[in-house]
Amino acid sequence: MYDVIVVGGGHAGIEASLAPARMGKKTLLVTSHFENVGSLPCNTSIGGPAKGIIVREIDALGGQMGKTADATYLQLKMLNTAKGPGVQSLRAQADKKAYPRYMQNILKQQENLDIVEGMVEDLLVEKETVKGVVLDDGMKYEGQTVILTTGTYLKAEILVGDQKTPSGPDQERQSLYLSDKLKDLGFHIQRLKTGTPPRVEINSVDYSKTQLQPGTDEPLAFSYETTSYIPIQQQVPCYLTYTNEKTHQIIKENLHKCSMYSGIVKGIGPRYCPSIEDKIVKFSDKPQHQIFLEPESKEMNTIYVQGFSTSMPHDIQEKMIRTIPGLENCVILKYAYAIEYDAIDPLQLWPSLETKIIHNLFTAGQINGTSGYEEAAAQGLIAGINAVKKINQEEALVLKRNEAYIGVMIDDLVTKGTEEPYRMLTSRAEHRLLLRHDNADERLRKYGYEAHLVSEDIYQQYLNKMERIYKEIERLETIRFTPKHEINQLLENLGSSRLTEGISAKALLQRPEMDYQKLKPYILDSDLTNEEQKRVTILIKYKGYIDKALRQVEKMKKMEEKQIPSDIDYEKVLNLSLEAKQKLSKIKPLTIAQASRISGINPADISVLLIHLKQHE
Repeated sequence: MYDVIVVGGGHAGIEASLAPARMGKKTLLVTSHFENVGSLPCNTSIGGPAKGIIVREIDALGGQMGKTADATYLQLKMLNTAKGPGVQSLRAQADKKAYPRYMQNILKQQENLDIVEGMVEDLLVEKETVKGVVLDDGMKYEGQTVILTTGTYLKAEILVGDQKTPSGPDQERQSLYLSDKLKDLGFHIQRLKTGTPPRVEINSVDYSKTQLQPGTDEPLAFSYETTSYIPIQQQVPCYLTYTNEKTHQIIKENLHKCSMYSGIVKGIGPRYCPSIEDKIVKFSDKPQHQIFLEPESKEMNTIYVQGFSTSMPHDIQEKMIRTIPGLENCVILKYAYAIEYDAIDPLQLWPSLETKIIHNLFTAGQINGTSGYEEAAAQGLIAGINAVKKINQEEALVLKRNEAYIGVMIDDLVTKGTEEPYRMLTSRAEHRLLLRHDNADERLRKYGYEAHLVSEDIYQQYLNKMERIYKEIERLETIRFTPKHEINQLLENLGSSRLTEGISAKALLQRPEMDYQKLKPYILDSDLTNEEQKRVTILIKYKGYIDKALRQVEKMKKMEEKQIPSDIDYEKVLNLSLEAKQKLSKIKPLTIAQASRISGINPADISVLLIHLKQHE
């Protein structure tokens, strides 16, 4: 008997199995092939806009993804540095070979974790409670909780042109029966689609026709525990090129041959990661589209053609790709394809990621309708933590929208649902200035520590760090500069106005052109790290905006804290609209704030609901 059984060894499955094992629970990971655990079947990147902050949050909670990315990347880059801190995030070009190998070693060495190769095709269920899993060879494993992290394998089909081939990613076995079993248990199953671009031989590219895209020359990391960094000189560059009118013409002439427009596609594809043919159709006014050429591994001779996902037949792919500058003579080593798969409707989940239909059954990752390794890993971590909390009869960890991008994502899924692969975007977060790359530890370290995923030593290091940061802000308030101070020369050089009266170092740091590094020669040196200096700058420079955002959060606090009884009968709530009764009954929101975010629920419905709750208190 296991405490937690995890089905699937993708990025969700890794975090979902490591968390319970590290929390002291006997855990089983069932995966079809262990050598594919942690694989990167599509883009070999970790992070990106919003996604990079999710990786940072995973690390703050005690997860593994950030540490592994830091140990195995080819290139690391901070995005959106010309914009405010609310949208800056890290992106690593991961090593396709080294990353999964590192993850597999972590899993092998983890105490309390057993690993079995096999395909789960059924669940053991008694009285609407999961009791274990059944493998395709008939082997049964019993467990108190089960977490499904099946990725894109449920009834998966590869699509190229007008051909459909039953297969999982990279020609792996697909799961044939589990989605039907879920349907029999009462789950609503939806069909989704994603895709991947071609890979070309690394030496067949003419890089002189492309633009160099180096990493960021700074000591950067996803994990707060990382202390060694790969110098920029040792990082592998990426390259940028573009499609053109020739590319677009070939695509337009052959649209009827691609899977999406030939009529064989049933699943809905990702809006924010479309195929190249979808871009040409939907953005017909654009004369060109960006194409990034990204090396996959130091151990491979392949380039990933980012932005060129397609389901065109192979001969058309050949014609298309050779119109792109730098790729005229490229050798395609692996053709692009689309993949369709089954997923559940995430409205059938509680915010803990436990299913509403079967007790003790959790789901995480692409089975919940999301896209991306980072979104999957975050869900896996939360599901793993909450499976343990369910066993221990403790309150589930539910992150609020003002606490984490992870909280935004899960709230979106379980409150609004999704009809297409969900991708985390900064625009989805109304409190994004609070959900920054730099402060994930301040937001989430405590939760990781309380879950026993962050050690006493690491948590104390975090507390000491925060003490240093806030003491430095206080110290800068006491340091004064007069109009006669030599700092005026620096201000002139920066194009800033000279001092006409005394000013504190803290106030000076609020000027747009000033940061801690520039100020450092004029103040007594501190022992702050580079990252801590940046945090001081952000907290001082954006204090007014941060305070405003915190006031907005405070206004919503009463709604977030106002619980809705689980046994409420919405049919008996007088004056509630018919649509509201139907949606509230289906989704069963836990709080008034969650109810207010349901599509179709208007302010009048919330007022009626509040009156009803007050009358029945």
